[in-house]
Amino acid sequence: MGRRLKVGIVVVVALLALLVVNALVTGGETEGATITEPDGRIYNLPDGKLQVVEHGPRGAPPIVLIHCFSCAINWWDGVVPLLERDHRVVAVDLLGHGGSEKPGSGYTPANQAKVVAEALERVGVTQATVVGHSLGGSVSVALAEQSPALVERVAIIDMPPDNSYGDLGFIAGLAFQPVIGPALWRIKPDFSVRDGLGVAFAPGFAVPDAFVEDVKRMTYTSYDDSPSGVDHFLDEESLDQRMAAAGTPLMVLMGAEEQIIDDPQRALDQYKAAVPDAQTHLIAGAGHSPNVERPALVAKLVDRFSAEGR
Repeated sequence: MGRRLKVGIVVVVALLALLVVNALVTGGETEGATITEPDGRIYNLPDGKLQVVEHGPRGAPPIVLIHCFSCAINWWDGVVPLLERDHRVVAVDLLGHGGSEKPGSGYTPANQAKVVAEALERVGVTQATVVGHSLGGSVSVALAEQSPALVERVAIIDMPPDNSYGDLGFIAGLAFQPVIGPALWRIKPDFSVRDGLGVAFAPGFAVPDAFVEDVKRMTYTSYDDSPSGVDHFLDEESLDQRMAAAGTPLMVLMGAEEQIIDDPQRALDQYKAAVPDAQTHLIAGAGHSPNVERPALVAKLVDRFSAEGR
């Protein structure tokens, strides 16, 4: 065996060893909670530490905002000022996101809903209109199932009812593969994060720097485990069937220029078929995140939906 070949083998083995070590280290990372919002407050709850932000009159009808995967409270910045005058608006960072704790496990919608319920009980919120964006939509449904006294109405934004609506594709999927995923996570530059976030909006939308920072605050465990937790939740039972069984009033919004969900109109139709009284809206000029892209319209629809419960 030639010297160059021996050196090459040693280098390859060393790189593989580094990849494995990095996967073990990255996969085991945890982080504590820290305030990232000007009005944020950390609540030490039985099942985790969550950052919560409240706006509006304390005695007003409550609206609870639950963000998407790899997002944070700031994805609601365009909506909150339009709702806080007439509502008590409570926004939370889910476990693994924003300023909330990032534990080594617990990223299923059911567990996230459990911790959100603890936060709502701590701040004295009941009978709320709960608005969930993408991942937050599945958490909102789980919350309605687990804690019906806390949830009067559910609004789902761009969360498909089941797993039949497409995926992020091969390149994005590499980030969730063993060994290679943690390695890519460790070296990710801002431009690649920004490019990855681009599918969460209509084509051409300028991704804010703050949203890039939201991704960078996550640990690899929270990034990797959250989507698989949602997949398993949907495999157990679809969201439309869960909402039909819960009997909670439902509104569903979908961006017409979706880049993640195949055929958003089909998703709306599926929800409507299971819950005939559900309100459904296809939002023109928006992709996966109408709450960011068209906040005035989303706030108007949420306000009107909430008022129907009073």
